[in-house]
Amino acid sequence: MGKFDGVLLYSDYDDTLYNSAHTVSPENHAAIRYFQENGGRFSVATGRAHRTFTPQIALESLSLNAPVVLSNGAALYDYVEDRYLMRTFLDEAAPARFVELFQDFPDLALEAYHDDSIYVYNPNLVTTEHLKRVGGRQTPCAIPDMPTPWTKVILEQDEPYLKEVQAHLLQRWGDCCEAIFSNPYLLEITAKGSHKGTAVVKAAELLGVSRENLYCIGDNQNDILMLALSAIPFAPSNCSQPVKDWGARLLGSCDDHAVAQAIEILDSIY
Repeated sequence: MGKFDGVLLYSDYDDTLYNSAHTVSPENHAAIRYFQENGGRFSVATGRAHRTFTPQIALESLSLNAPVVLSNGAALYDYVEDRYLMRTFLDEAAPARFVELFQDFPDLALEAYHDDSIYVYNPNLVTTEHLKRVGGRQTPCAIPDMPTPWTKVILEQDEPYLKEVQAHLLQRWGDCCEAIFSNPYLLEITAKGSHKGTAVVKAAELLGVSRENLYCIGDNQNDILMLALSAIPFAPSNCSQPVKDWGARLLGSCDDHAVAQAIEILDSIY
């Protein structure tokens, strides 16, 4: 029996576990290893898709003993069994809605995720930098020609423009999709009810973990719905203003090994 038996910890990846130097620190690795050796379950909840997150496991020697939340909550993946435990899709009317959206917001860029392929329309500098960071190859394509279904879409521009897009999109189609920022330049679109919160709850249910033993740490708007489920909602100090305003418990930054700091707090509790 370990002191963390029945305890589940989910961490956002970029700018939380993965630091500004684009790596996972030795301090975080050591803390995760200690947590797992003492019975804890640790995994990642990320906006990255299966294709763009999977290489990180080997590259960063990640130790994950719970399913991974992918695509901002549109998928739950078991890397031990190499299969999806859950996956949701935007509905068949999504392409037509995005064609209409571009009539009102022509300066947007779009990434659509279908299986392990990424299709892009009207790419901009944000698109280039994003796909460079996550390592995704993309196929330029007109929106109506993109294969469906899509697990998610990312809309890309600067933050003021995307806030207008978010408000417009939720007013028009908020009954059938989520529209949540994963950083100021990326607005993530998933099926209604598909977000990190619902995926983390599903993982906890599959593992038999009670809510009082579920903990989450994240840095951006797309993490708030899972932080709301956390017994202690942790955030690195580099988190976005919406997370600070929401009331997360702030730790050191992602460069100060925030995940290790969260595990140190859990060590004092259990």
